[in-house]
Amino acid sequence: MDTLIELLGYTFFQHALLGSLLASIACGIIGTYIVTRRLVFISGGLTHASFGGIGIGLYAGISPVLAAAVFAALSAFGVEWLSHRSDMREDSAIAVFWTLGMAVGIIFSFLAPGFTPDLSSYLFGNILTITRSDLGLLAGVSGLLALFFAVFLRPIVAIAFDREFARSQRIPVARFEYALMLFIALTIVACLRMVGIVLVLSLLTLPQMTANLLTYSFKRIILLSIGFGYAGCLGGLFLSYQLQVPSGACIIFVSILIYGITKLSLNGSRYLQHIHFHKP
Repeated sequence: MDTLIELLGYTFFQHALLGSLLASIACGIIGTYIVTRRLVFISGGLTHASFGGIGIGLYAGISPVLAAAVFAALSAFGVEWLSHRSDMREDSAIAVFWTLGMAVGIIFSFLAPGFTPDLSSYLFGNILTITRSDLGLLAGVSGLLALFFAVFLRPIVAIAFDREFARSQRIPVARFEYALMLFIALTIVACLRMVGIVLVLSLLTLPQMTANLLTYSFKRIILLSIGFGYAGCLGGLFLSYQLQVPSGACIIFVSILIYGITKLSLNGSRYLQHIHFHKP
């Protein structure tokens, strides 16, 4: 208890708690669309493509996060455009931008003049180092996502479950898909400093998978995902402090534990109900 009170007194830990909440909100909202629409592979491609922007940012002397946001957004539009062409499959389009981003990132990071910052912070993340500008980006993305989904929830749900039905209802499916791909890219970049390129995809999928065990309602999955995501972040933070290991990996580890415990609990409950029902 004394350790907890001591930690709460540090500004960097307060930033980490607020950043965890904002990231949980952003990932809970857009991650529900990703899992429902089965865009996990696309999200993985955009996550790794963003490394190209980081390399360009280091080389050009501009903010790596800003450069990553632009590169990831352009990659998202590129994937969406190529995947709708008849001469290229969706997985091939993803592979093009996935490998291009990693290649560009590695080349430009090595060509960057002077001292190059530790790339591991972008690859694996460290929530304890996030700054006020990182919090501002997370807050902006979370706020825009919450507003966008609040206003357009019905067409988003229709597109997520059945694009052909959405088109029959005269919903501008293509425009929504481009907008949602942009939000996916921005959410990924906003979370880079928290969990890094390697692990950010887990934050977009694990809480949603856990929530989906408990409900099939799109709205409830969003709300539960935010809760599970924040619980994973908090648990990961304290585990990271106790073990003195990177926080990003701990956050994902705790999120997997939450998923595993939830699934085992539900399976156990169903098994007991089955035994009780068939009891002579």
